[in-house]
Amino acid sequence: MIQLQNVSKQFGSRLAVEDLTLSVPAGEIYGLLGHNGAGKSTAIGMMLGQVWPTAGEVRVCGHEVTTHRTLALQRVGAIFEAPAFYDYLSGWRNLEILSHFTGPTPPARIREVVDWVGLTGREKSKVKTYSHGMRARLALAQALLPGPALLILDEPGSGLDPEGIAEMRQTILRLHRELGLTILLSSHLLHEVEQLCTHIAVLQQGRKVFEGPMSSITQHEPWVRLKTDNFPRAVELLSAAGLIAEHRDGRLLRLAGTADTGAVVKLLVEQKLTVHEITIEEETLESFYLSLMNANRGDKA
Repeated sequence: MIQLQNVSKQFGSRLAVEDLTLSVPAGEIYGLLGHNGAGKSTAIGMMLGQVWPTAGEVRVCGHEVTTHRTLALQRVGAIFEAPAFYDYLSGWRNLEILSHFTGPTPPARIREVVDWVGLTGREKSKVKTYSHGMRARLALAQALLPGPALLILDEPGSGLDPEGIAEMRQTILRLHRELGLTILLSSHLLHEVEQLCTHIAVLQQGRKVFEGPMSSITQHEPWVRLKTDNFPRAVELLSAAGLIAEHRDGRLLRLAGTADTGAVVKLLVEQKLTVHEITIEEETLESFYLSLMNANRGDKA
């Protein structure tokens, strides 16, 4: 549904996106992750034809965005940056007005999207009376008006309270499940991404540092957290004995082969190292992401 090939974007002397290649498969929920300034919004802006690439090719729904923008975005809905509404008008009237940007929309379609996002009963209230969560649902309703096959959501949970975040998550999952939408979302909420996404890409300082299915993260062998008086010495001893495959962050080990925590403790105690704690720690998106950021920060040092 989305193909970026060797895409770069430069603003003056600043390279916001550097040689970015990524692919969003049809039917997936794809997460775009990265710190502030990593290039996520610039990449999404190029997908939506609101930012022109300096180099490379951007294809959406099979069409090159820079040369066939109307065709590329014909079946794309989006929440990009802060949605703007007419506060003195009702939610319904806002949707009527906004629908004219893509073509007049019949009342039945507006009713359908209002029901989809859970605004039924408040659609005739003025937007200035809406909570932040209701505004987020109105923005989602606007994105759904053209009957999209692809939905692009830039920080859909931004500013929502825990209840609002949970409601947004369930709505996104329902749209994917029942309408078969392909969804690309950027988010800082790693726990939400972990529950929603089937694929992710991670950007750091404009460069892609990871792309792959969520299963490639969560199906790794678990890490073992080891707290001891001398972690470097423990790593040296355990590596020499063939008990660990790798280590990271001055506290985590990945066991080798059939090794278990009992063998690790036995060896360290025999070598007069005190073991304060040893715990199995499953890989999460958060731990993977932080490790990835630290590793690539080290590469740049």
